Amino acid sequence: MQVGLSGEAVHRYVDEWLVGLTDVTALARSVHERLTEGDEPAATALLPVERPYPLPPEVARVVGAD
Repeated sequence: MQVGLSGEAVHRYVDEWLVGLTDVTALARSVHERLTEGDEPAATALLPVERPYPLPPEVARVVGAD
């Protein structure tokens, strides 16, 4: 994993912000296998449901989100 942080942010990320890591290698291989077989619906069914993360309007403006 590579994260573009430096200085104090690195220490906070490692010691405070990071709450867990999950190895998804097996899942990625399963998704790839189904896609290789041409079964996109089965591959999609293996993936977690994505949920929108609502940004406060002031943050959305700063990052250029619509």
